[in-house]
Parts: sequence; structure tokens; C-alpha cells
Amino acid sequence: MKFFQTKLANGLQVIAELNPSVHSVAMGFFVRTGSRDETPEVSGVSHFLEHMVFKGSDKFSADDVNRVFDEVGAKYNAATAEEGTLFYGAILPEYLPITFELFANILRPALREDDFNMEKKVILEEIGMYDDQPSFLAYENLMQSHFAGHPLGQSVLGTNESITALTCEQMRKYHHDRYLAGNITLAVAGNTDWDKVVELAQQHCGHWPAGEGYRAIDEAHPKGGLKIITRPKSQQQHVMQMTPAPSAQSKLRFAAEILSVIVGDGSGSRLFWDIVDPGLAEAADLDFAEHDGSGAYLTYLSCDPEATEENLALIRSIYDDVNKNGIREDELELAKNKVSSRVVLRSERPMGRLSSLGGNWVYRQEYRSVDDDMQTLRSITTKDIRDLLTAYPLGMTTTVAVGPLTSLKI
Repeated sequence: MKFFQTKLANGLQVIAELNPSVHSVAMGFFVRTGSRDETPEVSGVSHFLEHMVFKGSDKFSADDVNRVFDEVGAKYNAATAEEGTLFYGAILPEYLPITFELFANILRPALREDDFNMEKKVILEEIGMYDDQPSFLAYENLMQSHFAGHPLGQSVLGTNESITALTCEQMRKYHHDRYLAGNITLAVAGNTDWDKVVELAQQHCGHWPAGEGYRAIDEAHPKGGLKIITRPKSQQQHVMQMTPAPSAQSKLRFAAEILSVIVGDGSGSRLFWDIVDPGLAEAADLDFAEHDGSGAYLTYLSCDPEATEENLALIRSIYDDVNKNGIREDELELAKNKVSSRVVLRSERPMGRLSSLGGNWVYRQEYRSVDDDMQTLRSITTKDIRDLLTAYPLGMTTTVAVGPLTSLKI
């Protein structure tokens, strides 16, 4: 595999990791804009705009978009989060030119008023659908509570009120301000030619307006607290908790990922053996989330309402033990093997490499090969975990509970 990188005159960054031994190619436009970049008046516009892109451009109608993707057998989609919007597709190498043209074209969408009004109904239905899912409801409220007063606390979907009030003209302005060439990274992974990638980028993206979207990335300092959302008909209690962790720019992020596997992986972790395996809870996990300037450990518990406080106390005791005594060498080796396997297995598909390739560049202007990741994993020691825990101990700073309980002791 070989890495290539260039920047067009308008600021569009183009990166590629090319591998002639695979049989497909993946491409993605990583737009550095998400809910944290919105104002309250346009809350949810990034996600809404993602939908509108597939409504087509002046050249391609919505039917054209679906037809062309189907004709080339593309596996394609898009996703919006707090910090970015990604448009991606995987195809056979011979279909890269037409797929590239289509993606590049619809990223300058027509944003027709009729399409906007129709899609607004879809977005409002989506908000209602997710509101009925306890785990999603808990996460949305946890982000808002934990990052209160910080841009990361802004909702990805927006609210019924913000989406209802949003106008097509507001969306056009947001697109004009945020979908600038210097705010977008084009990443390509798999079997193709670098010169062809650059040629396609120049042909279809070279005319995009220059500029970069500003983003403040000050680290959040959560005040914490407890929020209970009572759903009497729920059979399970869903509890999510957050506490500060390393940011996407911190070297401690590697140790944080390993720690989350040791303590809260879906199998073989401390939470699994002490809580899930004995049948005390349906789920008990610890994840690590890295963001621009900030990070968070995310604890998730799903169990019978009556067992919630006992399980939370058990989780706290596990965290206290880890904070005080660290982790064992055998736990570290097991976690390294797990993460290494995931890295390698994911890397065997161009689509698997695309997210890593683009994510590293967007957050850190850095290329990391599979070998780089493997070497970093192998080098992590128990002392690194100790240094991490000194700076960012495990905890339960902010708690959100969704379920039949009306009160909760934590």
C-alpha cells in the first residue's frame, strides 16, 4: 500500500491509500461540519442537509442519483455526527469516474424548496422515531447534559421546533458557509491510480469555492449531574454516564481505547465478567469517544429497574479499583490482541480503511498505516495506562437514566 497526498488550489485536501492487490475502491468526502458548528437557530441543519444532498443537483435529479448508484452497483451512504458529515461509496475500480462525478456534483446540491419541504417531514418523523428508542434518547440527553454550554452538547437531529422553523434559505447559507473546499477532505482507498484521483478531483472539485469553516476546540469542563427521563411502560432501565477522557489530538487516546476494552468490552472485560456474565444486567459497557479538543468515557447499563442502583454501585467499585490499582499485564495483552485483530480485519477492505484514513487526516493531518497502528498498540504499557488514569480517571460525572424509575441514587 502507498499513501499519496495533495491539496488543490482552492484548499481541498486529497489523500489516498492505494493497494493494487484488492478488487474494489472506496471514496469519501469528509466535510468538517456537524451539530457543534450550528447555531441554535439552525439546530439539526447539518443532518437535514445530508439528506438534501441526495435530492440531487442542477445536473442530477434524485432519480438520477439512485439510478446511477444502482447501475454501478455502489455500496453508498452518508452519516452526520457532532463533528462531521461523511459521504462515501465503494465500487469496482472501473466505475470510479462516474461515481466520483456523481458525488462531487451532488455535494453542490440544488436545494429546491419543494424537496426541502418534503424532506422536512421525513426529518421530523426521524426525530419522533429516535425519541421512542430509550438508548438513543439517553445518549442525546447525556451529550446535552454533559457538554452543556459547549458546542458538543448540541443535538445532531435538532428538535421538532428547530426543524419546523428552519427555512431553505437558512440551509443554503449554511451550505455556502460550511461546504467550502478547505473544509473538506477527499479520501480514496483501494485499487486505483493516483494520477486518476487527482485528475478527477481537479475536474469535478477544482471550481469549488475556497475557504475554511472556523471551529473552536476548547476542552469542555463538565459540571456533571443527574437527569431522569421516566418512561413507565419501559421494561428495562437504560443508564448512560460520561466523564472526561482524552481528546482526538491527545497521545493518551491510544491508551484510552485499550482501557475501554479492558474494562468495558462486550466480552471478556471486567464489566462483562462481573455484571453481564452472571446475569445481573443485559448490557454493561464502557466506550471511549474522542472529539476535537475533548473526549469522554461513556458507560452504558441496561438492566431490570430494581437492579439499577446495585449495578451502578458495582460499576463504581470496578472503576475505583482500576483508578487505584491500574490494570494487569494479562488484561493488557488480551486487549492488545482484540484491538489488533479489529484493526487488521477492518483493513482488509477498502471501506474499512476509508474511515481510518479520513479520520486521522481530518482530526490530526496525519497518515497512519496499519503497521503504524500495530506498532503503537504493541508499545502500550501498564505505565501508559497509569498515566492515562492519573490525567483522566474513570468516573460517572454525568448520568442520564431512561426507564420506569422516577428517582435514582448514584
